[in-house]
Amino acid sequence: MRDPFIAILMGSDSDLPVMEASFDVLKKFGIAFEVKITSAHRTPEATHSYVKGADQRGCAAFICAAGMAAHLAGAVSAATLKPVIGVPINASLDGLDALLSTVQMPAGIPVATVAIGKAGAKNAAYLAAQILAISNPELHQLLLDERAENARAIIAKDAALQARLRE
Repeated sequence: MRDPFIAILMGSDSDLPVMEASFDVLKKFGIAFEVKITSAHRTPEATHSYVKGADQRGCAAFICAAGMAAHLAGAVSAATLKPVIGVPINASLDGLDALLSTVQMPAGIPVATVAIGKAGAKNAAYLAAQILAISNPELHQLLLDERAENARAIIAKDAALQARLRE
């Protein structure tokens, strides 16, 4: 079995511009990932087969992006015990239909659901990184370091604002 990786599944290639934000986060932390276009509705057998194969090859978590009916994350969660993170995509109704389809899972088939769109794509990758960091002290430290840097940046922005207000 190779090193753990994150599997990113998209229901359509139109999800790619949003999901590239998750690629960037995973790359920043040196986390291996695979990306696949597959559909819970149009290619259910292929989706199931990919999930089972990814499980066997060391997938640590799945990130699933879909709009409209957004059943991809639920279909993946039904086929694995690995964590599944759903990213609702704004394909219609401002993404609310996708959000509700992703978050309303029956008991026993959980999907951790993040925000609609690009912010959700980023947070899905951060959540996947945090899942991996449970057993990876180096990754854990990288995540702590980034949070500390983010805090320093906010403090610096506030200091600049306060100085400007005193002028």
